[in-house]
Amino acid sequence: MAAISPQAFLRRAGGAELARLFDLLPDISFFIKDRKGRFMAVNGRGCDYCGVKHEKDAIGKTDADFFPRSRAAEYHADDETVMRTGRPIVNRVESAPEAEGSPRLVMSSKIPLRDAEGRVIGVAGFSRELEQVRSRSSGEARFAKVIEQMHKHPEAALSSAEMARVCGLSQSQFDRSFRRVFGSSARQYLLRVRVEAACRRLAETEETVAALAVELGFYDHAHFTRCFRSIMGLTPAQFRQQRVPSFFAQRAAKKGG
Repeated sequence: MAAISPQAFLRRAGGAELARLFDLLPDISFFIKDRKGRFMAVNGRGCDYCGVKHEKDAIGKTDADFFPRSRAAEYHADDETVMRTGRPIVNRVESAPEAEGSPRLVMSSKIPLRDAEGRVIGVAGFSRELEQVRSRSSGEARFAKVIEQMHKHPEAALSSAEMARVCGLSQSQFDRSFRRVFGSSARQYLLRVRVEAACRRLAETEETVAALAVELGFYDHAHFTRCFRSIMGLTPAQFRQQRVPSFFAQRAAKKGG
């Protein structure tokens, strides 16, 4: 019998069967989406987040069918970035996908899915609650307190030395370990947290971009716009206009009244 390559074997095994493994991990939320953001597979924990009882109730639908508008827009933007660049998101901590302002945090990862010709056809990802991560003797658990502080107070100007003390590490140990675990520096991670907070406020409030820049700890309007564009692929004003068109309709109606 001729030897079979790992890739060919996995294609024969079938992705649907492999995806069923995630139903055996109740603390893991797993999903697969196509290029249009439609769910192709969701495990039991993922169904819980979507608020449905069975996977069939989520298949073919998008984040916009289950989550608040600004949250769904963030997920969609992340998916588009992963598919466009081909680069995964690895071990990023964010609010749990339940409701805006959820106090629970999850650690999420996403990868692009490719067909036999190498074309990106969708994304797959999973997340687990930070409490589950913290309970294990893992590299991520060491940073739980400082990560939570970043998410609760994204505007705080924490230095590497201060974050290192929180983790009980020297600054050099902290910098090396943080980059190894999260794939970026702590400063870069904090900028991402600030941009995510900005996405929510752009969707929910009428605060100006300049005001948000100051409130979220950016140096100035220009710095905020550069960081936002590098992460989201568009400016804060474009995000508000494209992802939250009702914002402009409501504002126009107020002026007209």
